[in-house]
Amino acid sequence: MRTFLVIMDETREARSALRFASRRAAAVDGAVHLLALVPQQNVSAFGAVQATIEQEARDRAEMLAHGAAGNLFSESGIMPSISVMVGSGPKVISEFMKENSHVAALVLGAAEGNNPGPLVTHFSDNAGNLPCPLYIVPENYEEGKDPV
Repeated sequence: MRTFLVIMDETREARSALRFASRRAAAVDGAVHLLALVPQQNVSAFGAVQATIEQEARDRAEMLAHGAAGNLFSESGIMPSISVMVGSGPKVISEFMKENSHVAALVLGAAEGNNPGPLVTHFSDNAGNLPCPLYIVPENYEEGKDPV
């Protein structure tokens, strides 16, 4: 089954990427996987504080991903799978794609303006080394304007 990997956060561009991926998945009888990233904390002097901060960030990311999954299911009938991982975005995403060969495409949302965002910049610079196609969806993507 073709799986479209979407990096989920609270941004408008992430929601645009999710809409795009869900339409592609529906068109090819595929699936959507939401990956929510939790930045690793660097408060090593206070281990318990670091663990608490990371757990709160993980809980927030899980709530965000589950909310997006519910919206996606109600709109398209597709129930995405969800992962929440701690670490540097590019590294975590690259490792996830290596470990999950069913990922057919990485779908990222680009922020409006001159800076599309760190993930778009990183993965577009390294697109030739990816194990799957990279889709970059503009922040202002609208379903009615979709050319499919």
